[in-house]
Amino acid sequence: MTQTASPSADTPYQNPLIERYASREMATLWGPQRRFRTWRDMWIALAESEQELGIDISDAQLDELRKFRTELNLDVAKEYERIRRHDVMAHVEAYGDQCPNAKGIIHLGATSCFITDNADVILIRDAMQLVARRLAATIDAMATFAAQQRALPCLGFTHLQPAQPTTIGKRCTLWTYDLVLDLQEVEHRLKTLCARSAKGTTGTQASFLQLFGGDHDKVRKLERRVAEKMGFEQVYSVTGQTYPRKVDAQLLDALSGIAQSLHKIATDVRLLASRKEVEEPIEKHQIGSSAMPYKRNPMRSERICALTRYVISLQSSPAMTAATQWMERTLDDSANRRLVIPQAFLAIDASLVLMQNIASGFVVYPKTVTHNLAKELPYMETENIMMRAVEAGGDRQDLHERIRVHSREVAERVNAEGLPNDMIERLKNDPAFSAVEFSNEINPLDFVGRAPEQVDEFIAEQIEPIRKRYSDGDSLSVEVTV
Repeated sequence: MTQTASPSADTPYQNPLIERYASREMATLWGPQRRFRTWRDMWIALAESEQELGIDISDAQLDELRKFRTELNLDVAKEYERIRRHDVMAHVEAYGDQCPNAKGIIHLGATSCFITDNADVILIRDAMQLVARRLAATIDAMATFAAQQRALPCLGFTHLQPAQPTTIGKRCTLWTYDLVLDLQEVEHRLKTLCARSAKGTTGTQASFLQLFGGDHDKVRKLERRVAEKMGFEQVYSVTGQTYPRKVDAQLLDALSGIAQSLHKIATDVRLLASRKEVEEPIEKHQIGSSAMPYKRNPMRSERICALTRYVISLQSSPAMTAATQWMERTLDDSANRRLVIPQAFLAIDASLVLMQNIASGFVVYPKTVTHNLAKELPYMETENIMMRAVEAGGDRQDLHERIRVHSREVAERVNAEGLPNDMIERLKNDPAFSAVEFSNEINPLDFVGRAPEQVDEFIAEQIEPIRKRYSDGDSLSVEVTV
């Protein structure tokens, strides 16, 4: 008889974003300790600002609030929430238990969204700054690889069919530029992020106006002072009960943009790994398959695709939330935002850590790259041959048709019969090309145009300014578990 564990022995579901994927730094940022400390920061900032503007709040009361800023009694708050069914008031009461002298001035004049929304924009700001640093570190690693491979010719593709050659480094700049554009968007969102500050229950500041005896100037000063204590220079001009939920939609657009870029890069790496040209780093004892010991699966890239697909799917939730806010606010945004915003950041964080790891350890197989290109180079040479034949007096349209017919015959020979590509020999024997002097050897670098120079210019114009802006930051290298 099979024995099963008793219900009491079962463990609850664990979020893989926390358990397996995201960095400790990002996971901690969205954890309860950080969130509820930030709530207490907001209560302290409010009380300090109210005292500075003449409200009867003593230094002893403020000192008591500060004393218990980080000594969270979360178990007490949890019990209060079970009874009150209100998270903010549960924490007000729990904080008040620790600060009996200051209990009466905690949350004075404020609504719940003063705490939750202002704390959220602080956490979003810090998370966006971490994402920006992760992006900069990934961009730096990508650009280093592009510079190393600036002049290694490889087969280019359009429609996933062989096309004009490029270089490994130039292809990498395409990946990197997407991330550069994402970083610009993240920096823009950081620049335009504001505090909600002290706006009141429906955004009218009525409770604060009453608190200050009808003094509009003091209410305005309170709003600015609280924002400054939060580290913000600007506040949202007008709000309902919450800061504009349009901001969340724009935030997820930016995170989805990063996800789109990373998914594209990781997909290309998977395709190149299939061609045996470029691989992500493979650990010495890494197992690719439980059944096939020889497998070298691109596991990091596959994980990036999985995580970023998830972020892209989250993009619609804040957009729908912003579209369905009723009048000054409805509460159906709350549970959705608790899920979507932290998890989008956690998944992007994990994906960027993985991509930086891959970019820092790309494995290139130049001989395979050259071999794969060589098989297609005779086709590439036909354009130059045709132009030389035109210069010698040939009819361009007739020459084009002859090359097309030869190409079809060669493709049949190569694909169906497994024989070598004899395109150049066919053209040498075609009377229409008799005036052309054929080269003895095809040089792949003759077909990559300005690709190496474009890599150099891209790094100088786009990457060096980013390296300079983030030069004081940590490289943010994080150990990756596959």
